[in-house]
Amino acid sequence: MAESILILNATAIQRALTRIAHEIAERNDASREVVLVGIQRGGVSLARRLGPLLGSIWGQPVPIGTLDVSMHRDDLANRMAPDVQPTSIPFDVTAKTVVIVDDVLYSGRTTRAALDALNDFGRPSRIQLAVLVDRGHRELPIKADFVGKNVPTARGESIVVRLSEDGGAEEVVLEKP
Repeated sequence: MAESILILNATAIQRALTRIAHEIAERNDASREVVLVGIQRGGVSLARRLGPLLGSIWGQPVPIGTLDVSMHRDDLANRMAPDVQPTSIPFDVTAKTVVIVDDVLYSGRTTRAALDALNDFGRPSRIQLAVLVDRGHRELPIKADFVGKNVPTARGESIVVRLSEDGGAEEVVLEKP
């Protein structure tokens, strides 16, 4: 029987996102040049939450896009047919600071795929990475610029992020086999 350990509750998730928004604002003086791009699935809801938080700090709306990385993954041959989700980047990323947003950073392969996919939309001046949870075990030299919580895990464990937008309880759970 699998054991589940609560890592973040709804209040802690909101607090982590608020902190990430302040860190993004502190690191990026040119607020008009910053855009958020959430990676499908988990990063989209988080980007949509970060946008208004940053908007309230800067006093202006922050553009938000969504990015599907399914066709840019390096493990396509090992997977069943990819579950392709919509990509919507209704703004030009050229010369912008793009903050890629995802729920969990693990091997770094999803982030690498996001970097490849983002190239189809222009050439940003800078790309930053914001994640709710960094669980370690990197296989590629990728590091998040903004992290809600670092949670060291064993390879057989998993992190499950449940958000109210997905119709569930608001929590981040560590599942042990």
